[in-house]
Amino acid sequence: MPFPPREGGDPPRPAGPARRGTRWRRLACLVAVAALVAAPSHGADSVYRRGPASATADPVAAPAEAAPVPSPIQSSSTGAESLADAGQAERIVAAALAGIARAPSISLRVRQLVRVGGRVFKGGGRYVQSGTDEDQRFRFEARLSAESEEFDILEVCDGLFHWNSRRQGYIAPTTERIDVRRLREKLATLGLLQRGDTAAYLGGILEPLAQTREWFRFTSAVAVEIEGVPAWSITGEWDRERLAALLPDEAEAIRAAAAIEPASLPEGLPWSVRFSISRKELFPFRVEWLAVPGPRPAHGPPEVVGLMEFYDVRIGDPVDAAAFVHRPGTEGLIDITDIAVTYLKPLRP
Repeated sequence: MPFPPREGGDPPRPAGPARRGTRWRRLACLVAVAALVAAPSHGADSVYRRGPASATADPVAAPAEAAPVPSPIQSSSTGAESLADAGQAERIVAAALAGIARAPSISLRVRQLVRVGGRVFKGGGRYVQSGTDEDQRFRFEARLSAESEEFDILEVCDGLFHWNSRRQGYIAPTTERIDVRRLREKLATLGLLQRGDTAAYLGGILEPLAQTREWFRFTSAVAVEIEGVPAWSITGEWDRERLAALLPDEAEAIRAAAAIEPASLPEGLPWSVRFSISRKELFPFRVEWLAVPGPRPAHGPPEVVGLMEFYDVRIGDPVDAAAFVHRPGTEGLIDITDIAVTYLKPLRP
């Protein structure tokens, strides 16, 4: 998953351990695009929908229009109590991600928005996926814009390679490539191939969701209705040991019962995450990352700083195989397979 541009430009990412470092800035970048976050939409097309796709539907259509600035979820409780068992919240999220990995096909649109420093990036895109396990292919393309800047992002997994391309304005694109076969060989040595979630180690929509689940532990699940859709609203809080490792100077306070305040985290680092998952299909249609925005010292409650929303979701419909044909040029091409394989670590089950 490509990172968003940084304030003052977007220098090349270093190779080797520095690129996969565990400092908080890596997670800030993850949240900043985590996906390529999306703003909540308005109207009937903003909720999960499942049905036959149009015969003329284009699986790689142009990115959707930019979404408005995000606001908190507007939901009405159905009267169900918050689940007392935090393990149940974990199981719902795990089942939702497993469903993405194992779906015979997925076609959906994404509305996106993310706050990076003082800038707001808006955009939209399209995701298609077909096949399971070693036959799985996917394509994710999106366009983000902030003021006069535009960034095009394209990921394609054709079964042999995962291509991750990005372009800023008229600057020549850069492309990273991972040999999928070698990555799967490493997963096999770790006994992970049977999980069928290779994409979680590559990109698309599954990788940022899976990475978010690595950093956060889900503590509550509340039955709600979101724009008429019965859903689970699931809150995730930091895994304290992971947060302590990211912020060693604050490790003692983090491990203490009172932990630390949201505004004490570095700018850009999320405080919590919130998943909205349809109760009927167990499909995640909205993810929010919350933090106290602004330079430090900061004040105020956590706000939504990143959001990813899926709509026009189609599961099990035919997907045009041409979507996964990709022949990038050699200019700006970097093979990062050695890095990806060397630093690959198992995701939690």
